[in-house]
Order: sequence, then C-alpha cells, then structure tokens
Amino acid sequence: MRLVLVRHAQTTAAEGQCYGRTDVLVLPEVNLAVAEQVASVLPTDVEMACSPLTRCADLARAISALRPDLRPRPDPRIAEMDLGVWEERPWSAIDRAEFEAWTRDFADTRAGGTGESTRQFMQRVGEAFDDWRASGRDAIWVTHAGVIRAVWLLRDGMRCVERGDQWPAQPIAFGEWVSIEI
Repeated sequence: MRLVLVRHAQTTAAEGQCYGRTDVLVLPEVNLAVAEQVASVLPTDVEMACSPLTRCADLARAISALRPDLRPRPDPRIAEMDLGVWEERPWSAIDRAEFEAWTRDFADTRAGGTGESTRQFMQRVGEAFDDWRASGRDAIWVTHAGVIRAVWLLRDGMRCVERGDQWPAQPIAFGEWVSIEI
C-alpha cells in the first residue's frame, strides 16, 4: 500500500517567514507548473486528500484539472502545524530562548506559545494516517513539509517526538513528491 505525499508549490511569503497555518498564496502559474510535473506520475484509481489551506487546495485543484480522475477532498488533519504567535514573523526575529524552550520539551510545549504542541500535531496527522492504513488503498495527500515529516515518523512507528533533534531534518522542496509504502 502506497501513500504519495505532494508538498505545495513555492508560496508568495517572504523568504524566512514563519507561516505554518497562515493561509499564504501561490501564484496560479506556479501551481500549474507543479501540477504539470506531478500529474503524470501520480497513481490512478486513488483518493486524493488535500490540506484545506489555499496553497494545497489550489494545487490539488490544478492537479485535478489535468487528471479528472483525481478529485480533491479537503482534510483538516493534514494541514500544517499551528505555530502560534510565531506565524507571519521572520524566523530570525523569534527569540532564541523561546525557540530553544520549545525544542527542549518538543512533545508538549506549544509552538509560539499559543500554537500546537508536537504531540497534538502528531496525534492529528496520526489520525489521518491511521484512517489511510485502515482503508487498505493507495492514496495521495497534497500537503505540507511538516506533515510529510510527521508521516515519515508515523511510518516508522513513532507516535510522539520528545526532543527537537528527533524531528526529521531532511529538506523537502516546494512541489516535491515522495511516497511511502506500508
């Protein structure tokens, strides 16, 4: 059983801006370029879920325009992590001590003080992952880098991350797609 994970395209957010759950946009021509790259490699006869955030929903619709057999279904469980008061701020402007406190107690400290904890995020994504596994079918998710990293951990049996250094650091490019097999 295979889950194909497609990261949204490059957004219009300023480089270095924190925008987890912030609904930033992607230019239509950028979405179209990514859709054209991935549409032909995506499997057939599968369900395609997408984060309801515009950057993913628009890409899913662009893919569906090229592949009418893939009809997007929004799933809020595969939206990006809520980073609280850090949202829409440059990462470089976030107080280092505040960031380090979060990564020291990565499981339960809320990102940005008011956002989700990693435990909450992993639980939310884990529910979608468990439903996918229970379906017994291949699927596609149009989602975010944080969700893709969470899925890698879930695939490996890790339901919670205690420390920041346990979080996957592998870069995931805008518009990149990866697949996992169970």
